[in-house]
Amino acid sequence: MNIFKKITNFFKEVKLELNKVSWSTRQELVSSTVVVITVTFIMAAFIGVIDIILSHILRAVFR
Repeated sequence: MNIFKKITNFFKEVKLELNKVSWSTRQELVSSTVVVITVTFIMAAFIGVIDIILSHILRAVFR
């Protein structure tokens, strides 16, 4: 089997496997993206607040 035949066979198999995939709808994708972005901002704010609090505590301790 030559290399070009192997490559062609590989891409045919990839196409067959991709046809089996259960793709999300656009609405599901948008909803999931909004959730991820929202949770990311909430966690960033939480970590930022904790960082500020701990910085003030450590600054007070080491004075």
